[in-house]
This record gives sequence, C-alpha cells and structure tokens, in this order.
Amino acid sequence: MRYIFVLITASFLFGISGSLNAQINLNFNVDKQPIWGPTGYDYVQYYYLPDIETYYSVPQHRYYYYNNGRWIYSSNLPSRYKNFDIYNSYKVVVNEPKPWQKHKDFKEKYFSFKGRHDQQLIRDSRDAKYYIIKNHPEHKNWIKQQKHITVKNKSGIQNNKSNNRDKNKNKKY
Repeated sequence: MRYIFVLITASFLFGISGSLNAQINLNFNVDKQPIWGPTGYDYVQYYYLPDIETYYSVPQHRYYYYNNGRWIYSSNLPSRYKNFDIYNSYKVVVNEPKPWQKHKDFKEKYFSFKGRHDQQLIRDSRDAKYYIIKNHPEHKNWIKQQKHITVKNKSGIQNNKSNNRDKNKNKKY
C-alpha cells in the first residue's frame, strides 16, 4: 500500500514539474518581440493592428493581411501601407493560432482601438528585460554589461581557485 502511495505521489509530482517546465519554455519570447511592440508582455504570439486590419506573427516575423479575397503573408507590409506608422499605431496581443480565421470577431471587438496612440513601446521602455532585443536602443550597453559580468564571474572563480591553492600550500600536515 505504501509503495502504491509513493508511486502515485511521484507520478503526480513528475507530471506537475513537466507541465511547469513546458509552461516556462513556451510562455516567454520577449527576445523575439519587435521594438515597435507594446510593453508588458512576456509572451506574444500575434499582434492585431486594427488600423490596417493586419496580424503580425512574432515567432515567424511576418504579416498576415487580406488581399484579393484571401489571407496572405509576407515579411513586409504591402505597398498600400507604405505610409503606415507602425510605431504610432495600437497593437492588440492575440495569443491563439491563426487569428485571421476569426477576423470578423477581432474586427468587431477592437474597432474602437483604431486611431489610438497610447501604448508604451518596447523601444521606449527602460525595463531591462527588453534590452535583450537586438534593436533596442540599450541592447549594446546590455551586451557589454553581460560580458563584464561574465568576465567578473570567471575571474572570481579563478581567484577562488588560486586562493585555495595558496591556502593548501601553507597547511601543515
């Protein structure tokens, strides 16, 4: 009986830890988000841009838009949006697959967001978690700091090793 209880408990704990690990790995993509994206999200699958009724896939770095009766994708916006200022438009975070398949719902739900310009952008954020993004203005400083920390840690480890050797030399056996 005790063996069965331990087995069930171990299985339960293993299941929880596996799902937590998967959650952590799947729910964090700050480094993939564009600098024109809004702050406040550790994970984003898509942005919906109500001003131009377009979706942007963060993992794939592509836009999905309606053209000639069908949804197509491209790494750039079509020429008809050449004057569109993506930095000065509202973005709605959508974390579900293929949101364009529910476009009518998104269009109705977020119609009132057209023309809004009140989101803080990642580019303008001073939150250090965004410095990992390659195009962030503070990215180069962040890289330098990471290198400095690494060098400092390595030299600290080496110093500890040499200090231990010195201590061992002075020991009397």
